[in-house]
Amino acid sequence: MKEKIKSAVARAKKVTIAKGIKVSKNKKAEMEKKPGGSNVGEYSKVAKKKFCGPFGGAPEGSYPVNTKKRAKAALAYAHNAPNPAGIKACVKRMFKSLGRKKK
Repeated sequence: MKEKIKSAVARAKKVTIAKGIKVSKNKKAEMEKKPGGSNVGEYSKVAKKKFCGPFGGAPEGSYPVNTKKRAKAALAYAHNAPNPAGIKACVKRMFKSLGRKKK
């Protein structure tokens, strides 16, 4: 019986910040404090591969690009990341139409 209680407590300490990414509450708080990490954990239903934050030096679970609207927003807020060029390259790789300027 005590084992079941311990496992329930251990699970409660983990939070999902994206599909496939679970971290402790303390680590999530640390990630939110890093540059570009203010929105970590707000998109828990987005798949891990649909984030561009790690490419720009920002924490996992930041800069979601699962829709074109969010990809545009990621480009607009890339200046907040430690490496904005990494965010921009990732977005342009996922949404090729955003990478080209129309004449």
